[in-house]
Amino acid sequence: MTRRALLSLGFASVTLKGQARRMAVYPPLMPGVSREEVYKQADSTVLRLYLYLPAEPAPANGWPAIVFFFGGGWRSGTPRQFAPHCQYFAWRGMVAAAADYRVWQRHRATIATCVEDAKSAVRWLRAHAQQLAIDPQRIVASGGSAGGHLAAATALLPGFEALGEDLSVSSAPNALVLFNPALILAPVPGKWQPAGVLAQLAQRAGAELKRLSPYHHIRRGLPPTIIFHGKADITVPYKTAELFCERMRAAGNRCELVGYENAGHGFFNYRPDNPEAFYDTLRRADRFLTSLGYLSGKPTVERFVFRESL
Repeated sequence: MTRRALLSLGFASVTLKGQARRMAVYPPLMPGVSREEVYKQADSTVLRLYLYLPAEPAPANGWPAIVFFFGGGWRSGTPRQFAPHCQYFAWRGMVAAAADYRVWQRHRATIATCVEDAKSAVRWLRAHAQQLAIDPQRIVASGGSAGGHLAAATALLPGFEALGEDLSVSSAPNALVLFNPALILAPVPGKWQPAGVLAQLAQRAGAELKRLSPYHHIRRGLPPTIIFHGKADITVPYKTAELFCERMRAAGNRCELVGYENAGHGFFNYRPDNPEAFYDTLRRADRFLTSLGYLSGKPTVERFVFRESL
């Protein structure tokens, strides 16, 4: 990949160390962002959506939209993680947003608070659909790891709605695109017992873990879902995604699981030295959204990445 193509994705260096430093900057430096909007103010904390808008005029029924929630164990992280994804989907004809939300290190926020913020972000997008030329019935929630949990939580978890918001505007998305998401936060008798990192969450959960566990709230009528997960993930084991998808399908919901051999946690993130997983997950997410009628045509990942060098 040429340096110019890398710059188009917002990465001025091909070193992972340099990328990690940029990812840690807060407030984030968002390459290629179209505009910023405050979607919520919680006490003295201002939370923003970083919006990436398509270049073409909106269709009559509005653009589909996708909102990404960053990973970091509900403890840290920044919206910059999904800037490349936002750029791609805006290129494909979606309003793409990277959402900030409160986390433990910066705000002493519990997981319950993170869920509340995620629901507020989806609700804000739907409430401002006309202003942003969005189709309010085609809003996708996405994210990785803890952010994947939050995306799933907006669709599955009852409650955790912010006080003072207009609850007549739904905070539930119409589809889910999840990257190594944390989907089981409480025991599943005979099938799963959280261990490691997930077993240490109770002290900063802010609610009973079962209430925060998407798996425990699966029912009929949930949004179509695709999950990308590394089979060698030891932070959020692949088995949890398998159990989630099995139960989703048993309830009559569409749930696709794409497993990656020898891939660990966060394998899908853009890495200049080995971008193939990033490309492949984007292509597959694109095809999934096309199957729902949110996009049309074939994925254009390579054309997007190399557009500056064509």
